[in-house]
Amino acid sequence: MDTKIADLGYTSFLPKGRYHRHMTIDPVVDRTELAPAAALFRSLGDPGRLAIVRRLAGGPARVADLVSALGLAQSTVSKHLACLRDCGLVDSEPVGRASLFRLTQPALIDVLAGAEAVLVATGNAVALCPTFGVGSGVEGQR
Repeated sequence: MDTKIADLGYTSFLPKGRYHRHMTIDPVVDRTELAPAAALFRSLGDPGRLAIVRRLAGGPARVADLVSALGLAQSTVSKHLACLRDCGLVDSEPVGRASLFRLTQPALIDVLAGAEAVLVATGNAVALCPTFGVGSGVEGQR
């Protein structure tokens, strides 16, 4: 299936006027058009939530599996899963007395891969950013 990004409606955060894969992008963007994309990136902005998403990219998991794999407290994992569920990024199904969590959007794996590529290409310069970098006090908020 050859679905264009524009067909999915997720192009509001891309700079318009430039060519991106299968579409032309208009250079004028209203800031309100960027709000959903900004919310998506904020939902991934906590290291704990990002670790959960990365783990779920490998397949479904129970809370106990995530606690064991990530070394986070059960309450922390549950809180982050609730946030990710509220954002529509994960869902769960009951399995016995536990719940099995999985990513709802397989394209999220591509977002993570794209982020990794940007980090490699920039030499992890974002980690040194005084506003958002490691040690800026921003990571782990929420």
